[in-house]
Amino acid sequence: MASSRGGNAAAALLRRGQSSICASCRNAQFRPYSASAEAATTAEAHHLKPTESQPHPPFTASRRSEYRIKSGVILTRAPLLTRPLTPFENAFFFYQKRLNERLVLPFRHTLFFKKDTAADLDWRIKFEERGRIPAKELGRYYPQGRNAWNDELLVGSTLSNEERIREILLKDAENRVTEDGEEAQPDEIVPVERPMDRITEADKTNDVRRLDRKLDRTLYLIVQGSDGKWQFPSEDVPTDEHLHETAARALESAAGVNMNTWLVGRVPVAHLVTHPEFNEDTSLKQRGEKVFFLKGRIMAGQADLTDNKYGLKDFNWLTKDELKEKLPFEYFRSVRNMMADR
Repeated sequence: MASSRGGNAAAALLRRGQSSICASCRNAQFRPYSASAEAATTAEAHHLKPTESQPHPPFTASRRSEYRIKSGVILTRAPLLTRPLTPFENAFFFYQKRLNERLVLPFRHTLFFKKDTAADLDWRIKFEERGRIPAKELGRYYPQGRNAWNDELLVGSTLSNEERIREILLKDAENRVTEDGEEAQPDEIVPVERPMDRITEADKTNDVRRLDRKLDRTLYLIVQGSDGKWQFPSEDVPTDEHLHETAARALESAAGVNMNTWLVGRVPVAHLVTHPEFNEDTSLKQRGEKVFFLKGRIMAGQADLTDNKYGLKDFNWLTKDELKEKLPFEYFRSVRNMMADR
């Protein structure tokens, strides 16, 4: 019985033929809204007006002639300094230093300074001036005393102020012993060279053409064309070049050869599409552009627009926030995601 039922079922399947489909599939293939959905998708893809049903001009398999393919380089100067610490971060690191003093063994200066030497005398002089505290910048804090638990800063305390700590370290670096091995008098102490300020002369004058500004931020090179528009250096891609080759050539042609630069990779990090414009008779009015940007780094040198082939008038080194004010909205929007916040 079982074999006969199986044979009858197989025969029934063969009699139905290859063209038969189920009712569910038949309804799915002829959904009433499929045509309107497809038309809406086409209109969105080709930027059609509400009254247009076909692309203008009619869509073809290849529209290569309507776009210019360009390659550009986003040249960056990496931050040279860490950002300034917040008051909370300063207080936290100060607390960590005091906590470390509590946990480590007492400092034995005899392991580092030979007895009765100039270095030993210099250390003992400064040790007495600090109130017999080994640490240089922790204030009157005794890590082995009965009040060692009180290692947190009070609200409003200036002990963790960067300027205060810097002055203490500079004073501690002064040599307090003469060449004869005796304690130096105040007029014999030679001050040490102070570190350079974080705010440079270029920051004070707002010279946006110099690289020694905004040392804790990333700077980006932009150039100004003959039409007054600001952009990254870019060039048309010929058929015998790759994107990274064109980007390197565009940078050299625009900003000169007096820069030591490095293209980070051969893959674009951003792109910008400008759609073509057409006349009423569907003829091409203005070609569109597809610009692919590669990332680069400057190691040394400076941009020089002298005798550049593009007629560029000016260049700037700007931060991300400054670029937002300088570049056109759509241009900045297309590249903003590859830029670091700092």
